[in-house]
Amino acid sequence: MASPATKQDPYRWLLNGDVEKNTTWRFGAPPNYEGVNKLFEEGRTKIWPPGSLEEEVQNLVKNWELENINKVKPEDYKIMDPNKVTFSLNGRKPITLEEKRKLGGGYNAALQTSLPAEYRLYDPKHETAETSNKLFTTTFPRGFALEIVQVYSGPPLIVYKFRHWAYMEGPYKGHAPTGELVELYGIGIFELDENKKIVKVEQFYDPAQLLGPLVKGPKMDDSAEEGKELSSCPMLKNLG
Repeated sequence: MASPATKQDPYRWLLNGDVEKNTTWRFGAPPNYEGVNKLFEEGRTKIWPPGSLEEEVQNLVKNWELENINKVKPEDYKIMDPNKVTFSLNGRKPITLEEKRKLGGGYNAALQTSLPAEYRLYDPKHETAETSNKLFTTTFPRGFALEIVQVYSGPPLIVYKFRHWAYMEGPYKGHAPTGELVELYGIGIFELDENKKIVKVEQFYDPAQLLGPLVKGPKMDDSAEEGKELSSCPMLKNLG
């Protein structure tokens, strides 16, 4: 279960004040991003001026990721229009919010693959929103930070380049942690409507940038992996 947010989040306005007081959260409480905010501030390559387009886009993407992963009821969506929004990964056919839910939520949709099953380092068919969150928060105990490294166009059609990064300090599907920095770069597109709600999301990136480094470590025996997983509560931290 996620720990309650205890102070103002400097990047995610959805968590501040009473904006979400009636929201139903996937993991039972508002997510706490204090750990990943620290990782972000220590590892970012850009510091955008306050009020700049780049800062506004960066915070919009962080709030979108929060909503994308942690909310379960369409009526609780505030960044996106749940009746219009579609998602597309690497040029695939856009899917609706309901179709995305059937895939298993944020990470299953984000790691769609057409590879044969035997070559999949992550298989959305075998994961749920809960198991994927546990998996990646165990692998990345300090979180999976995000920054915007370039904005190509502003609203209503926002095109940006992003960087995600983390340190593999926990096991991944039986592979021992390496402690190495893992980075993922990609391009994102948000289309906003007249109410400034996101109605279209497109993302382009290579999932192998994320998954490949996670299987570099040697295979662990089951008891060692279980002990590592039980050493922390992965729901206390969040990705993004």
